[in-house]
Amino acid sequence: MSKKCGNNVGAVLASLLAGAAVGVVVGMLYAPEEGKKTRKKLKDKADDLASQAKDQYGKTVDKAKEQYEQVSEKVKNQYDNLSAQVKETTDRVVSSVKEGYDKYKNQAANTVAEVSKEIETELDALK
Repeated sequence: MSKKCGNNVGAVLASLLAGAAVGVVVGMLYAPEEGKKTRKKLKDKADDLASQAKDQYGKTVDKAKEQYEQVSEKVKNQYDNLSAQVKETTDRVVSSVKEGYDKYKNQAANTVAEVSKEIETELDALK
């Protein structure tokens, strides 16, 4: 996403500067002044455009940072929620498995005890 955003920002800034530069040059060429004044105006205008570009770049960087922080916070919150859900589900599964194990362990122990009693009874009957 940042690469895409960077390309868009670069294209917008380049277009802005190119349009402004063309406008300044055309305006200066048609202005009836001597070369020294025209060159000074061109230099001043170029400095103004550079300053505007820097300001716009700073604003764009700040906005990108702000959007990054917002997205980062959302992702963190979603991760935390998902993590809590996974932990809760895992706890329920572990509890269910333990309950099942205890239940079947007790049933197996009872069955073994009953079979043992039946064997003892049969053995006593054979004596």
